[in-house]
Amino acid sequence: MKGEAHPASAQPRQFIVTVYGLYSRTEGGWLSVASLISLLSDLGIDAPAVRSSISRLKRRGILQAERRDGAAGYALSDEGIAVLREGDHRIFRRQRATLADGWLLAVFSVPESERSKRHLLRSRLARLGFGTASSGVHIAPAHLYDTTAEMLRRLELDGYADLFRADHLAFQNLGDKVGQWWDLGRLELHYGEFVQKHAAVPERAPGPPGRGGRDAFVDYVRVLTDWRQLPYLDPGLPQELLPADWIGIRAADLFFTLQTRLESDARDYVTTSLAR
Repeated sequence: MKGEAHPASAQPRQFIVTVYGLYSRTEGGWLSVASLISLLSDLGIDAPAVRSSISRLKRRGILQAERRDGAAGYALSDEGIAVLREGDHRIFRRQRATLADGWLLAVFSVPESERSKRHLLRSRLARLGFGTASSGVHIAPAHLYDTTAEMLRRLELDGYADLFRADHLAFQNLGDKVGQWWDLGRLELHYGEFVQKHAAVPERAPGPPGRGGRDAFVDYVRVLTDWRQLPYLDPGLPQELLPADWIGIRAADLFFTLQTRLESDARDYVTTSLAR
């Protein structure tokens, strides 16, 4: 989508969301403040920054304060659980759409008196990876139907929009249109930054005894935090419509290679840390 915000250097709150997404749900959606501070310190984030970022996530309705067994901590709210569940479908989806899958059209009209809902609807569709075909008509690969319908219902926006499954029949070159509806140049830049930043991770020598799990945790959280922004800018557009040697394919291969290499050791490290 053109004109949308692009990935930037990860902030502490983004690392916290990644840690909650990866590890809190096996703990009932809750993590203690002490555990968060300890885990985030491995990423070079100090305690005041962790507490400040948690407060922001609480104000946004993602986390809610909760004590367990006398320990202060934060649990995922219903909204936080929904956001992470939605993210799972996007972030860890490897296959791209194909032309045979067709398209999803979101057609909407919001009265001027409810312009705040119009802004919310547009911004949420953009966050899901929709491109803008025209005013009031947004387009995405058809596999986003379930996620889109759930989002519209959850935010009570379904009364303003209709969803259609569509095929392109004529007349313009679809590859050219995709280049208009999505900013492929910006996507290429961000994919290139991801590859450049993380390509060296598989080549690192094993760390000192006892540090392999910690290093895997640090690497995996950094990799995933950078990666999880990209599937929301690129909704898995069909490869047939993308430039030759599209770097997004290489970036995805790198991410899933790193996930396979790092995930188990990172999880073991966190499990041990939370049990202390």
